[in-house]
Formats: sequence, structure tokens, C-alpha cells
Amino acid sequence: MPSQILIRPAVPADFDAIARITREAYLAAGYFASAEHPYMQQIQNVAQRAAKATIWVAEREGRIVGSVTLAVAGEPYADIALSDELEFRMLVVDPAVQRSGAGKAMVQAIIAHGRSLPGIHAVALTTGMTWESAHGLYQKTGFVRVPDRDWLVPDTDIKLLVYRQQL
Repeated sequence: MPSQILIRPAVPADFDAIARITREAYLAAGYFASAEHPYMQQIQNVAQRAAKATIWVAEREGRIVGSVTLAVAGEPYADIALSDELEFRMLVVDPAVQRSGAGKAMVQAIIAHGRSLPGIHAVALTTGMTWESAHGLYQKTGFVRVPDRDWLVPDTDIKLLVYRQQL
């Protein structure tokens, strides 16, 4: 049985681990061919992201094993959130410990957090079309596809899928 997972707000001392896990998770999943891709460079700049959004980490036995970014409508990191939705982005788990419960623990914490926020009635997210393990996690934790909200990354032909859970 894996040891307890603590979900907590990220602090600057966590930023290097978050950048490493984000880079390794995206590359291991084949989302990008190189860490030099402009989007990969952007998501590895954790200090810049933390200045504009809420970042949480998943920690097991004092080690950062995952992270996620949260936003509400109107914030810089909200891509799809409607006025009554909490959106999460860039949910990553260290490839060395994937399928150990960290992703599920983060999603469950996000749902609980959404329920605690006044005016928030749903949690929404965007994921890649071919990101099958992510789709499985979201479906297992109660999210449903919202195909009419799918969208294309600006200036690309990359289609992103939207999932949502009513709270």
C-alpha cells in the first residue's frame, strides 16, 4: 500500500521539482518531442506560473511526486473556465511513481476544493485527444466529456478535449 499523499500549496522551494516532474511527465507521455518546445519552456517556468495562478503539489514521504495548476474564470491560467467553474491544468505525476494514486489524490482534492468555493458549481479541465491515461483518470473520478466545448490551440491544428464534473 503506497504511503499517504499530502496535497498542499506549492512554495518556491518546490519549483525546481515541479519543473522537472512537468518536463519528464510530458516527455514520457510523448506529448512533446523535446523540452525545448516553446510550450514546454513556458510550463517549466514555475515561478512565473505561480505568480499568476494557484499551484498545488502532491507529496509522499517528503518528496514532491506531482503538481497541478488551478484557476477560475478571468485569471491568466484559465483557458475554459465558465464563471461558476474551477479549472485545473497541467496535472502531472512523476513518471517514476505514476499509477500510485498521486493523480487521483490531486483530482479528489481539487473536487473537494471546488465544493468549498462560493459560486463554484463545477470543475472543468482540458486534455489532449490522445492522452488516454489522463482520460481514464478523469472518467474514473467522475468527469464527463463536454464535446461542444472542445477547442483548438491558437495557431495550431491541435484539438483539446474538455471534461467537466458538476459539484
